[in-house]
Amino acid sequence: MLLKRNFTWNEAGTVTRYTGVPDGCDVLLLTELFSGAEQTLVHVSSDDVGMNRIAEAVGFLVPEIPILKFPAWDCLPYDRVPPRAELVAERMATLGELAAETANSGPYLVLTTVSAILQRVPPRARIRDTRIYLRPGDSVDFSDIVGFLNANGYQRTETVREPGEFASRGDIIDLFPPGFPEPVRIDLFGDEIEGLRHFDPLSQLTTRRLDTLTLLPASEVLLDDASIERFRSAYRAQFGAVRGDDPLYEAIREGIRHPGMEHWLPLFYEAPETLFDYVDGPIVLGAQTPDAGAERFEQIADYHNARANTPKPAEGEAPYNALPADALYLTASEWEDLQRTRPAVEFDSFEAPENSTDSHSVGGRRTIDFADARNRADMNLFDAVKTRIANERADGRTLAIACYSKGSRDRLAQLLEDHDVAGIQPVASWQEVVSARANRVSVCVLALDNGFSVPGLTIYSEQDILGERLVRRRRQSRPAEHLISEMSSLSLGDIVVHTDHGIGRYDGLETLEIGGAPHDCLRLVYAGEDKLFLPVENLDLLSRFGSQESEVQLDKLGNASWQARRARVKNRITEMADKLMALAAERELRHAPRLDPPAGLYEEFCARFPFAETDDQRRAIDDTVASLSAGKPMDRLVCGDVGFGKTEVALRAAFVTAMNGRQVAVVVPTTLLARQHHQTFQARFAGLPVNIVQLSRLMTAKEAQDIREGLESGQVDIVIGTHALLSQSISFNDLGLLVVDEEQHFGVAQKERLKGLSSDVHVLTLTATPIPRTLQLALTGVRELSLIATPPIDRLAVRTFVLPYDSVTIREAIMREHFRGGQSFYVCPRVSDIARLEERLKELAPEVSIGIAHGQMPARALEDVMTAFYDRMFEVLLCTNIVESGLDVPSANTIIVHRADMFGLSQLYQLRGRVGRSKVRAYAYLTLPMDQVLSETARRRLDVMQTLDTLGAGFSLASHDLDIRGAGNLLGEEQSGHIREVGVELYQQILEDAVAAARESGSGALATEEWTPVISIGAPILIPDTYVADLGVRLGLYRRIAALVDPSEIEGFAAELIDRFGPLPDEVENLLEAITLKRLCRDAGVEKLDAGPKGAVVTFRDNAFADPAALVSFISEQPGTVSLRPDHKLVYRRDWTDPNKRAVGVRRFMR
Repeated sequence: MLLKRNFTWNEAGTVTRYTGVPDGCDVLLLTELFSGAEQTLVHVSSDDVGMNRIAEAVGFLVPEIPILKFPAWDCLPYDRVPPRAELVAERMATLGELAAETANSGPYLVLTTVSAILQRVPPRARIRDTRIYLRPGDSVDFSDIVGFLNANGYQRTETVREPGEFASRGDIIDLFPPGFPEPVRIDLFGDEIEGLRHFDPLSQLTTRRLDTLTLLPASEVLLDDASIERFRSAYRAQFGAVRGDDPLYEAIREGIRHPGMEHWLPLFYEAPETLFDYVDGPIVLGAQTPDAGAERFEQIADYHNARANTPKPAEGEAPYNALPADALYLTASEWEDLQRTRPAVEFDSFEAPENSTDSHSVGGRRTIDFADARNRADMNLFDAVKTRIANERADGRTLAIACYSKGSRDRLAQLLEDHDVAGIQPVASWQEVVSARANRVSVCVLALDNGFSVPGLTIYSEQDILGERLVRRRRQSRPAEHLISEMSSLSLGDIVVHTDHGIGRYDGLETLEIGGAPHDCLRLVYAGEDKLFLPVENLDLLSRFGSQESEVQLDKLGNASWQARRARVKNRITEMADKLMALAAERELRHAPRLDPPAGLYEEFCARFPFAETDDQRRAIDDTVASLSAGKPMDRLVCGDVGFGKTEVALRAAFVTAMNGRQVAVVVPTTLLARQHHQTFQARFAGLPVNIVQLSRLMTAKEAQDIREGLESGQVDIVIGTHALLSQSISFNDLGLLVVDEEQHFGVAQKERLKGLSSDVHVLTLTATPIPRTLQLALTGVRELSLIATPPIDRLAVRTFVLPYDSVTIREAIMREHFRGGQSFYVCPRVSDIARLEERLKELAPEVSIGIAHGQMPARALEDVMTAFYDRMFEVLLCTNIVESGLDVPSANTIIVHRADMFGLSQLYQLRGRVGRSKVRAYAYLTLPMDQVLSETARRRLDVMQTLDTLGAGFSLASHDLDIRGAGNLLGEEQSGHIREVGVELYQQILEDAVAAARESGSGALATEEWTPVISIGAPILIPDTYVADLGVRLGLYRRIAALVDPSEIEGFAAELIDRFGPLPDEVENLLEAITLKRLCRDAGVEKLDAGPKGAVVTFRDNAFADPAALVSFISEQPGTVSLRPDHKLVYRRDWTDPNKRAVGVRRFMR
């Protein structure tokens, strides 16, 4: 036993507490507890994330332990929405396995969560007896099988793709039963089963044959005659006489499954049971489980009370008869009693006090990571790793490094070996770790965010060593940036810009023979049908034109006009960079009074924040407060996804400013947002001597005049308003902080007015989707930038659907929100659409009340409508995109966008951000006309919206918005003609380089000229189509490869390729080597590198040597190997007959 403890189980009714059990160590302890239990063991995590972490780790540590997962429903208590089919299938597979009474069933390790174990389930006997066993050669009745499927939760479809579906065609039945990785095809010949086969749900082709098949129910509600009658009787007994318009009751009476009927599960069974009735063995509670249990009981009570206190439905409205909370869920006392029926163990990540007698210490602790070595210029990361490993070895400890994937394991092991860390050994199993020799460091695949140590063992995580630079945890969806990069890869016919040759058209990928080896090149067509072939490793020389492609003219190869045009744009941008840097430098030189947070009062104000701050949010707040006290004017951009807590950053900054006796101005784009912010500020500053006012077009002339006078005299401390605040008639007594919310809605002239308010004013800009000019400024380092990319705890991603307009779906979406007591937005692009859509909505959903809002309404009327919606006076707001910016209506959790193709990407993202601002699952429906062909830009925009279904993707989306629609000039009113001359991406690159050069030298005129080394190593350089079959994906990968710079980026990319497509072929290894060589050549001033079987010839740029003394020393040390020719070319003689070894040899030589 690795933990070297004798773990024993106490008798039922007692809880054994183990302390010093950090994440990672808990899995180790769990596997050893399981081995000593000799019966099925239940582990309860606080949530599904914890449960899945445990499952992955157990699978590596002791793969022979049979795991059964029992996740929680992914819908809310008392919802009308059913849990997802895949999730129910996993639950039913576990219940089916536990209910089976066979000699070889168990013991199992059952992994579940607090929410799952507190919910009642069908009786064990019912699940045990409801199954069908099938084998080839058996005689069966076709109608019996279909009847079983219908009664037990399978949904009939035309093509089976998801768990719980079935389809029948002639003598074939396709179905996707619980507990199977793929669907199954039953071939019948008359009444005999001819064959059982698995098939691929995408291709629908057979993958392998089956000897036997056990069919389990696909739903927790079994709908046979007996259960229907029991439901009807119990429903009437519970709720009294049933109205004729109760859709749930009517559907069940007819034997039809009703969406969300699972929430009435207890009515279908005589006596529902719990997971404890399926398992007799001990229970293990994870570290956060007790707290999570208390939260779940509170949540169930809240949702039940919300249903119970809902007024009686109006005429024609479907009722929701909520069961008592203890019908479907355990009570707190039941939960405690059930724990006493068996031995129980509780884990705690912290150590107990030394004199504690009711706990056992495992002695585990988190390892210290290498952040200090990574971040300090005077330290070497790998030297620090070597030192730490040597110390651990001296203590006689077993050592391991846990990586997220096989690809990152292999790459990290190679990195450590390259840096002379001795004894590195990639391993495939935990057994190899524990049996490794004393001088070995095992590198394994184990998903740990942080390492841990226990007596005799230390495990470091990949993240401990490399931070988050190499590879993040493997997820089903790749990071948004990669996904966007690959989605926006080149399409045939795209207009592109070559840095040296100008504007051309992409005409396909072609494999040419270069230096006697195959080499993938992009074929570009120029004016006069001239062609240029660009090697894929130089794809960084190519950019997409990106803006108004239909109007562009192709350049002629060899013509000087492109170079002149590019130089002209570069000169203009250089001048602009000088202006930008002059602004930034001037700001650096200016002084602003130090605004320090008042001790004691500031902490008290922070404590009023009713939520736990995320790490990102806390960092943004700390950075902002630090900037206020630095003595220089702040110019900070806070980019955070919608609802991620940017307003709290502004509140803290406003508090610090106001408490230092200076005024705060908060500028928002709409009156509605001003009202909402005013309420928020009033609530947070209640009881403090701070005068907060609102100034907008809704004020009377007298009210506005009083506010102006208060601002001028200093009586007003904080003013919140629209662009009315920017008028010349407003003057401040002592403005200290300007907060700009949703900056993208202000025009350039208004922004210039903002800048000119005062020279010592701190500026804090909040935005969810930075407009391109803002993003460019931030990325080129002119402004301070804080990113809030972490969602609040319990925030669920908005489920996004892009679909043709369908009245049935629209009604279903609105009514589902209506039934769960929420509200919906229905957004259309034009005011002229509203009257027609209002009539349509009244026909589709006469049960809901509708309000209308648009920008052409009188100001007071608009305010009244929005106030009424906020106060829940009606359920659907039919509006234009006036709701796009900042409005917070927590009860609105469905949004339908009519003609989504007419909105911009930034607008769609902001609109979707109006929903999902509470813990409730939100839905966004982006509808399109049935018969309209979308433009490529609109299609791409909607693809991105549906793909970025995760939280915190706003920053990636803003970057992508730049690519799709281009960007304006950074300074001045006009949309830049620069982009039309050189294209979006090249414009951005020139701008970024010019600003960087201006910052380095104080003048953009000294910007270094861009150049790319020419490399030929006579080895195959390509991604073979046998490795990545899809051409679009290959191009996307080439595009990403060409942009790689940092060695750790290259290693991380290689690890990703291994995970996605398998071991790297030699051609891909050579491609990655070529990218590394490009960087080395640039650093050494090498313009051309030719390598062949006998060595390499090096041509220096402008025949100049970066370090002549080092070159002379290098030549003199290897007189027979290295020589310098009269034409200043360096010759390196080597036997490189094997082209694949040549690439590695050239890299070593260049280093």
